[in-house]
Amino acid sequence: MDINFTPEEQAFREEVRTFLKEKLPADLQQKVAKQKRMSKDDLVRWQKILYEQGWGAPNWPKKFGGPGWTPVQKSIFDEETALASAPMQLPFGLSMVAPVIMAFGNDEQKQRFLPRILSAEDWWCQGYSEPGAGSDLASLKTRAERDGDHYIVNGQKTWTTLGQHADWIFCLVRTNSDVKKQEGISFLLIDMKSPGITVRPIILLDGEHEVNEVFFDNVRVPVENLVGEENKGWTYAKFLLGHERSGIAAIGRGKALLRKLKRVASEELKDGRPLIEDPLFRARIAQIEIDLQALEITDRRVISAVQQGTSPGPEASMLKIKGTEIRQEIYSMIREASGAYAQAFQPEALEKENADYVGPEHALASASAYFNNRKLTIFGGSNEIQKNIIAKMMLGL
Repeated sequence: MDINFTPEEQAFREEVRTFLKEKLPADLQQKVAKQKRMSKDDLVRWQKILYEQGWGAPNWPKKFGGPGWTPVQKSIFDEETALASAPMQLPFGLSMVAPVIMAFGNDEQKQRFLPRILSAEDWWCQGYSEPGAGSDLASLKTRAERDGDHYIVNGQKTWTTLGQHADWIFCLVRTNSDVKKQEGISFLLIDMKSPGITVRPIILLDGEHEVNEVFFDNVRVPVENLVGEENKGWTYAKFLLGHERSGIAAIGRGKALLRKLKRVASEELKDGRPLIEDPLFRARIAQIEIDLQALEITDRRVISAVQQGTSPGPEASMLKIKGTEIRQEIYSMIREASGAYAQAFQPEALEKENADYVGPEHALASASAYFNNRKLTIFGGSNEIQKNIIAKMMLGL
């Protein structure tokens, strides 16, 4: 198995770099580099730029409007956009619900939803987690009862990221309570403008409105918005989570963060030498770099297997576990390197370009980024659950 890049792949990397130099707006790049808060307009603008280039959905096949890239090309694109401080593309439409629609949706659903996801006309959010049904997702209680040509949906979803902006939500709902809990779940696409939907913000410690609770009170959903077969939603949910977990490894984003950590730790402190000269701190950086290189090699092995027609199995969980742990450690060390300036959170400085702030600019978001990214090892299936998956699939436990 050859995990080295071919000349054609290296040429593709240069093509991506050239595009980013020419098309990535400077204001968006600066926002990402300085960890400023991104607005909905910022994210939509970048998606439309990629869409015009034909790169709006890096993981989509050509027949659905994607570039038809190989897994290696997709990996190169992800790495280069992260290193260039380009905004992240939201995964909910592009990388989560779209593959489910492609694989299990009917032709009408593909024609209706996929083009609008690609062009950023529709913003999607995820309706999986509920109070009491997070990692134990099969225990969800949101119900959908058939009423002629509609389902009547009642229940609650939580931790719905950026749901306040969403046009649509893809939901797991219970359609049969008389069978094993995994066998009575269906996958519904719900218009967020439907009467009976209430979105209530969950304000995080840093003051950010990132996640929400979503309530469904007798919401009528056309039966035509059911993806695949009724009561087969658990199969589609696992398919979606496989795509999500593979992407959470985020090798490129880890490299970009490591680069920032080295830069921050190399700055001279007022009361002494740069932190990178401390042998213990330097050893921790070295260990992170070794771990990240090992993760990248594992990721390339998985990509090589995928190109040969093998679907990622427990490897997706392995990548998710190690990738999230590495990034959490980097965020922790950036916060540590920021010293006392990381103690106070200054939200106005993250929202306004010329706002006053105390301390070095890199310290502005170090505390909030650290605390916010404690979630990395939880979403997409907690790392404890991933270890159970690995044990069952590889060891038969």
